[in-house]
Amino acid sequence: PLWMASLAFLFPETIALMTGFELDLIPTLAIELAFVWIVVFMSFSKVSDSEWILNGGAVLKVLVAVSVGVLGIWYACANGFAGSMAPETFLPDLTIIIFNFTGFEVICTFAKDMQNPARDIPKAIILGGLAIGAIYLFCGFGIGAAIPADQIDPDFGMLVAVMTMVGEASPIFIIIAVAFLITLFANMASWSFGVNFVADYAAKNQNMPKVFAHENPKTAMPTGAAVVNGIVATAVLLIQLIPNEAISNGLFWTLFATSVVFLLLTYIPMFPAFIKLRKVDANRPRVYRFPFQGTAMKVILAIPVIELVLAIVATLVPFSAEEVA
Repeated sequence: PLWMASLAFLFPETIALMTGFELDLIPTLAIELAFVWIVVFMSFSKVSDSEWILNGGAVLKVLVAVSVGVLGIWYACANGFAGSMAPETFLPDLTIIIFNFTGFEVICTFAKDMQNPARDIPKAIILGGLAIGAIYLFCGFGIGAAIPADQIDPDFGMLVAVMTMVGEASPIFIIIAVAFLITLFANMASWSFGVNFVADYAAKNQNMPKVFAHENPKTAMPTGAAVVNGIVATAVLLIQLIPNEAISNGLFWTLFATSVVFLLLTYIPMFPAFIKLRKVDANRPRVYRFPFQGTAMKVILAIPVIELVLAIVATLVPFSAEEVA
């Protein structure tokens, strides 16, 4: 719900960037809440009935990223590069690198719908990872061609770069901005499908409150988890009603950083749980088999836990006095 709220916060801001009109608080909240509850109601649909949303959103994301890269080549040929294109300018900080590795486990919630998950899941992760890396680097090249790395807008770097290259009134900018808004829906919908099923399963096994186990009797979709997500996201967005400029100005990154911290925290118990399952549930047939045992297994599993803790610290604790100020 925190991530949903952070993406909802981007929606009216993007509309303002497209139109040039700053929206008042009430219209802004109305748009944000509409985004949240549209995603919630989308989550009521069966995955099989919503493949066009997920696949269409993925295709649209690729088209947007590739378009930005192509525009960057065109802009650089006509005007030169806006700043240094040294390799280090393309490298994110530690927290973002760690965050990009989270979420791979969500695909396992769809394993029952795959003909051969032992083959399909590794294939999707490897080929998808390589494709995503290449596409994002190409998109990053396009952004860097128009704006120096140290001047990229942290919230709307891609859209500002496109606006710089083609102009704010250009149809190309409007099309890319609208496509970006659509991808926010697709991105949140794809995560909701996986996460809601996990919460539903946990509630059925008495590991979460019963409300998360509520399902639509016709579609068997986890409506309880979807509604709870919507309620929490709504409550978070209503914080903007508090008359505090600091809250409003930094809300996106506050919500995003908070969601990152909570997400990373949830990964830590998975590793000791894995060790326990190796002892108490060792004979269950498994699609994959972890190759290490004994001390080697504990050392291998301790490494990602340490990395997670460091990433959480890096997200919470500023590394310079300037950030505190």
